[in-house]
Amino acid sequence: MVVAGSAGEGLMLATMPLLAVTVTTDPQAVSLVSVVGQSPWLLLSLLAGLLVDRVRRTSVLMYAYAVQVAAAAALAIVATSDALTLPLLMCVAFAITSAQVLSDGASGALLPTIMARDDLPAANARLQVIDRGLVQFVVPPSAGAVLAIGLGAPAWAACAMALLALLLSARLRTAVEPKAAVESSAAAERGPAAAREPGARGNPLRDIVEGLRYLVAAPLLRSVTITVALGSFASSGVTTMLVLYATEELGVGRFGYGALLGCFAVGWVVTSLFVDRLVARFGYAWAMRCAQTTAAVTPVLIAVAPPWPMFVGAVLVAQSSAVLVWNVCSQSTRQRFTPNRLLGRVLTSHKALAWGLTPLGALMGGFVAAQWNLRGVWWIAAIIHAVGAVTVWRTMTPAAFRQTEHDHESGRAQGDDSEGGHREDGTEARA
Repeated sequence: MVVAGSAGEGLMLATMPLLAVTVTTDPQAVSLVSVVGQSPWLLLSLLAGLLVDRVRRTSVLMYAYAVQVAAAAALAIVATSDALTLPLLMCVAFAITSAQVLSDGASGALLPTIMARDDLPAANARLQVIDRGLVQFVVPPSAGAVLAIGLGAPAWAACAMALLALLLSARLRTAVEPKAAVESSAAAERGPAAAREPGARGNPLRDIVEGLRYLVAAPLLRSVTITVALGSFASSGVTTMLVLYATEELGVGRFGYGALLGCFAVGWVVTSLFVDRLVARFGYAWAMRCAQTTAAVTPVLIAVAPPWPMFVGAVLVAQSSAVLVWNVCSQSTRQRFTPNRLLGRVLTSHKALAWGLTPLGALMGGFVAAQWNLRGVWWIAAIIHAVGAVTVWRTMTPAAFRQTEHDHESGRAQGDDSEGGHREDGTEARA
């Protein structure tokens, strides 16, 4: 299910800049597609988190795949008719990312209910490879080849994949409901505090604020969010301009652009094989420190490098490896230290605050490239990542993780954590 949905999503997102270039080569106009496409992380994340904590989480996955099917079908029809326009591409990009917001929130909140806490790094690594790896790195290299068949070919393929994911997600509900029911009964037996279920209805605004307050009040989670916000702003700028950097600076064309995305896949997949052991060996603090430092160094290497595609590809391998280590630690940290009844809202609140800057980052990339040059985008990204590295080294210490672990366990002992208390039917457990 996740493989099919992520493959379709990745193919659509990779095709967007290539289709935009067929309409215009103006950097600022091309960046607008990314700006609109990334805006759901800011506009919809909080509402998505509320939905994840109130509605059956497997149903939220189905809603996400249904939106993806509709968006892919619309793009396929228009592209096949040779009627592409930038406003249409912006609308499709908005819809695809909206589906991504829903599916990410639902899958991230589901995982801790079926996995032990110590197994979260390994589970998140596999999910990252299947989900984000396919979206960003594995499927996109094929976008140029599929696009050569016809402008509508990638969208038709993505529509078929999303439809398969939608059908499979319907079966997931049956698989997880028995376990959810057993865990809900156990939560109800622990008392009223443990029975505060994600499905309980309250004031929507108050519930959203509750998730935001928990995220911002926890020093460690707050530092992670600040660092990701800086990184998402910088990465959005370079990602938006990568297609122009590949075609104009490196002169590698559409297939070369796909090959560069394939370099991301190499680092991503290879690192996934040992990231859980790396985190277990060195701990969350040191793994995240090293990952963020690497993220600050790699943009400098690309900014000063001559137009050698092989060298740039090697740098992208190292960069994607660091990104995976960070993502696994970041997601696992939120899952470990957040009560289950708040998990959907905390996960999506993090993305609203952290990934909400991606549209501005895309605008920054287009502006810097137009007013300065393409390499200037990577210099700006390096400076921003360096600020993030300073934040990580100062706040994400081993002692900070130990203190957060102690505070979380104290909260669970007092009955504030409803871990294991989520019911997939969205109803409230009763003592």
